[in-house]
Amino acid sequence: MASADCVGVRVFSLNCWGIPYLSKHCSQRYQMIGEMLSKNEHDIVLLQEVWSEKDYLYLKKQLSNSHPYSHYYKSGVIGSGLAIFSKHRIYDTFLYRYSLNGYPYMAHHGDWFGGKAVGMAVVNLGGLTANIYVTHLHAEYSREKDTYLAHRVVQAWELQEFIRHTSAGADVVILGGDLNMHPEDLGCRLLRSYTGLRDSYLETAKFDGCENGITLIADNTFINKKELIPFETGIRIDYILFKGTSKTHIYCDFMSTTKGSVPDHPFPYSDHEALTAQLDELSKTRDSPLAELVDIVTEARTEVKVGLHCAERMRYTTARTGVMGLALLFLELAIAAVPCLALGAEQPFPCASFYLLAALCFSILLTTSLLYVFYTMELKSLQGAEDQMRLAVASLQEKLRGFPVARPHHTLQRPSEGEGPSALDPEE
Repeated sequence: MASADCVGVRVFSLNCWGIPYLSKHCSQRYQMIGEMLSKNEHDIVLLQEVWSEKDYLYLKKQLSNSHPYSHYYKSGVIGSGLAIFSKHRIYDTFLYRYSLNGYPYMAHHGDWFGGKAVGMAVVNLGGLTANIYVTHLHAEYSREKDTYLAHRVVQAWELQEFIRHTSAGADVVILGGDLNMHPEDLGCRLLRSYTGLRDSYLETAKFDGCENGITLIADNTFINKKELIPFETGIRIDYILFKGTSKTHIYCDFMSTTKGSVPDHPFPYSDHEALTAQLDELSKTRDSPLAELVDIVTEARTEVKVGLHCAERMRYTTARTGVMGLALLFLELAIAAVPCLALGAEQPFPCASFYLLAALCFSILLTTSLLYVFYTMELKSLQGAEDQMRLAVASLQEKLRGFPVARPHHTLQRPSEGEGPSALDPEE
């Protein structure tokens, strides 16, 4: 990458499946990943599910020569799991945590504790400002009964908003990560259409990897094939998306994925396949048709409204259960007051049963109160997203009718090749 006249960047993305004590062969796989990345010539490395900071520090040490600049994004109870390594100096970073990310009582899924987010890094590529984004959205778990669909649509909406508002001054935009969405899913279409980001797999001139670009394959030894039903061979949920500007036209010259097994090793790098994309300068930027974009945002708004009704129903059920618990508590207090009002009367219930019932009432009240607060927060987030989508649809419809629409200010400036704002040291 010698000059601003010729852009070429090789991007790597991998969901590392690094859950401490739960993921298989975690330390050995991180050794394999570090060894592979230190030998290959990737300019930007985007990692997800690096849940342990110790694993990040291990990779940072292993890649200190090949990728001297790095950043680990911290969020939630156990972190965001997001990390970036770069051959080029990182000038600025920022993390945005999604407002919705599952339910705390679905502990066996664990997404709520992970603090799912999008991390941004500003990098200078031969004099051009590149905004690099890495993210990991909520998992699907069930294709037929997708409890988290509304949450994932809101996450996709917040992701596209974050990218659009922070990349106004960038020459190159790159997004990599595990989106947990199929290419034609609503959230994926919303993200690509609204931001203008293009899919490396669909745009590449040459491809070497799994059939149809799938990144969760049945042949991977860490995969339970039953979880892929009805997709027998696998699914594509990991992506490298990119776009240039009117001044910088970017295309994908080559893309590859790993194919499960790793030569000379007994197991793969992860349960997901790794992606590599070679991005170069050439093609023209293509805008999404406004009419299609209106349809996609309207569909997303409809899905969010469905989530709103579900959240309202759950909050109502929680409130009703709390009222029943409160009535039961008052009834018990009334029974307890009998000996005080009728002198000489004995307590009609055994003490052990009385205290057990009281503990049950307090547990119901406490649980329903916490759930009521959580569902209220969920409602506000869904309502906020629905309001934003309503305004977006109105704005797009005005564009279709030919009315002028206000444009966002360019808040980010291009750093010079030699120096940049708030430059981070290699060890940060």
